[in-house]
Amino acid sequence: MADYTALPLLRLTEQFARLPGIGIKTAQRLAYYVLSLSKEEAEAFASAVTDAHESLHYCAVCQNFTDKDVCPICDSNTRDRTTICVVESPKDVTAFERVHEYNGLYHVLHGLVSPMDGIGPDSLKIRELLSRLNDGAVREVIMATNPTIEGEATAMYLSKLIKPLGVKVTRLAFGLPVGGNLEYADEVTLFKALENRNEI
Repeated sequence: MADYTALPLLRLTEQFARLPGIGIKTAQRLAYYVLSLSKEEAEAFASAVTDAHESLHYCAVCQNFTDKDVCPICDSNTRDRTTICVVESPKDVTAFERVHEYNGLYHVLHGLVSPMDGIGPDSLKIRELLSRLNDGAVREVIMATNPTIEGEATAMYLSKLIKPLGVKVTRLAFGLPVGGNLEYADEVTLFKALENRNEI
């Protein structure tokens, strides 16, 4: 930003620009928006950020964010306790819950194995996942990591750890999106679509 910008505005813009997917122009718009709020609205905004940071922690069971010891999903009596869906981050749980089709439990890894970024298995919530499989109640673990190199590597690594425990390990099907056009699909997507084809 230009030299004529007041330092507090510059700092506020820089903080917004640190958010994922936010460029400098959007950061500036957000900063100016926050400045247009009343003092009470600005304090409520700041309080919500601080409160979330101080109140939220990992669920003792699935490692999702919660403000209680155990999250509402793990605490529910209506969830299928024989299935665990393994995801990379809490926002993936939110995506699945929006669909209203999955009724099992989750486990949040908080990242993916990525040696290039210095993230090894010990950096993830893998030990906590394995401890959940000890009582024999879980019959299936669904690998729902993204179809990236890191996502595939993490799914394969976990599969090798889980299968010897006698638990079925499945992977989400990947392929063409609904409404997609074959002409624009890349080779990997087409390969996955062929590989995961179903009988009709």
